[in-house]
Amino acid sequence: MVKTGQHGFGEFADLAWTAGDVPVSRRHGDTYFSRENGLDEARHVFLRGNGLPERFRPGFRIAELGFGTGLNMLAAWKLWDDSGQEGALEYVGFEASLVAAGDMERALRRWPELSDRARVLVGNWSEGATRIRAGSLAATIVHGDARLTVADWQGSADAWFLDGFSPASNPSMWEAELLGMVGARTRPGGTVATFSAAGRVRQCLRDAGFDVWRTKGYGRKRHMTKGRLAAP
Repeated sequence: MVKTGQHGFGEFADLAWTAGDVPVSRRHGDTYFSRENGLDEARHVFLRGNGLPERFRPGFRIAELGFGTGLNMLAAWKLWDDSGQEGALEYVGFEASLVAAGDMERALRRWPELSDRARVLVGNWSEGATRIRAGSLAATIVHGDARLTVADWQGSADAWFLDGFSPASNPSMWEAELLGMVGARTRPGGTVATFSAAGRVRQCLRDAGFDVWRTKGYGRKRHMTKGRLAAP
């Protein structure tokens, strides 16, 4: 059933659930995170893939294509606090199909270590907030087609999490033009990481200005991709 929520953005994402309570997009036929352990996947792919927490510094900003359940943001927020950073972690998520608060809560409840942060996210989300200022987090979730919303965004990021559904099931999130905009909105020395090891994705990132490496993936995925913005 498609749900309508308070954000004023129309219908929420239509989800199915695996036997292990992992959310699946009915539209794209793909899971929101690993069936094995989504939090471990987030830490391997997006945190370590972007050299975190070693690269954290005051004013550090993460941008994400595919905010989904908010799991990657919560993992980054926890790492920020655990590594003793000062000030707030800045986070910008781009999402075309928002997840309803109840589905978000269901997806995140499997990780007790994130429960306090998940409660903050879900509480704000249920009230229709897409700007969240809580403790050491300053987050903004931008709704709409990333090809348009990233183009309109005037900011830049130190690290990018590319977490759209797979290129086969959601090709628009991996188009050369969009990944080119990612490169143009990356700060000097900034990085990118994704679970995808598709050759076309790696080439688009190279064309966007990144030095790119294929490295060990998480779980059943043999490889993933990470990159660093090449020196001018």
